[in-house]
Amino acid sequence: MIAYLQHLSFWDWLAFGTVLLIFEVFGAGGYLLWIGVAAACVGVLTYLFPELPWVWQFFLFGVLSVLTAVFWWQRQRSAGKASTQPGLNQRGQEFIGRSFILHEAIIDGRGKIKAGDSLWLVTGPDLPAGSSIKVIGQDGVLLRVEAS
Repeated sequence: MIAYLQHLSFWDWLAFGTVLLIFEVFGAGGYLLWIGVAAACVGVLTYLFPELPWVWQFFLFGVLSVLTAVFWWQRQRSAGKASTQPGLNQRGQEFIGRSFILHEAIIDGRGKIKAGDSLWLVTGPDLPAGSSIKVIGQDGVLLRVEAS
């Protein structure tokens, strides 16, 4: 085993990195991506410095694995900041405060309005079709309304 380690070539590191990246494709969730990149980097360094001892190769692999993982973790953490557009991807939020005409009567607390090109389910007090209503909130896919 020691004889094999003493003769590691850049091909060994590139093959190891490739195997890790292939495993990543099958759904490792990003964990193996950065370790595979670190292995490829060690392969490049081994190509540039062919006399690099195997102990240093493994040391570089460990350090690069940790550095790339920490870099990615910090980048992901900074990307999770709050949006400047709070209603983004919350389509019903744009209707809050607006008035509409009931498309279907509210019976037993449920009815429908036509907003844009869509019909939306609404919940509120019983009202006949054609009544003017105002959207006051949203519960999932239901818009809460009141008579206006």
